[in-house]
Amino acid sequence: MTYTGDVSVGGPADVRELSGLTISKLAVGPFDNNAYLLRCRATGDGLLIDAAAEADRLLALIGDDSIGAVVTTHRHRDHWGALAEVATATGAAVIAHPLDAPELPVSPDLLVEHGGRVKVGRAGLEVIHLRGHTPGSIALLYDAGEEGRHLFTGDSLFPGGVGNTEGDPKRFTSLFADVSERIFDRLPDDTWVYPGHGKDTTLGAERPALPEWRARGW
Repeated sequence: MTYTGDVSVGGPADVRELSGLTISKLAVGPFDNNAYLLRCRATGDGLLIDAAAEADRLLALIGDDSIGAVVTTHRHRDHWGALAEVATATGAAVIAHPLDAPELPVSPDLLVEHGGRVKVGRAGLEVIHLRGHTPGSIALLYDAGEEGRHLFTGDSLFPGGVGNTEGDPKRFTSLFADVSERIFDRLPDDTWVYPGHGKDTTLGAERPALPEWRARGW
């Protein structure tokens, strides 16, 4: 089956098989959050991005192979509602940015900064700090070589715009600058974007709209 990233709450995960990683996308909870299970195909090691809600469904997705870590992209409750239960059940290390860590229901085992790395077996994810939606929002980038770049953006970048900055011009300016400089200026158009809610997109699909986003201020 061809991966599309189109999932719905209560429905099955959509799965993308890369040579190094398997990516499973599952929609959970009342806010239609996306949770992503990454599993190294060489070692079987796993990592979950955003234990948002419905711990039972997340644990079923993880299965018997368990995981080594859960990364929380930012401090908003809809992205960590199942974090404590999943971390306890799996023994996974909890990972977050230090600026958002105090708002989480469990203390992180590992704090990551911009430019840091998170390992999933033999695969590595680059941490990209995107300031504005929250102070400690992060994205995770997996470079799969000839299979392209894969970017997990939390609530900082969606199809059609950057994340919500609650009408604050300073926060919007910060987030737009980081998304422009740290993502669009350095990554190619075929970079696949996996957001925290809703459908996936690519940087190429969104790039032409950057001037419009800047002008409208959201």
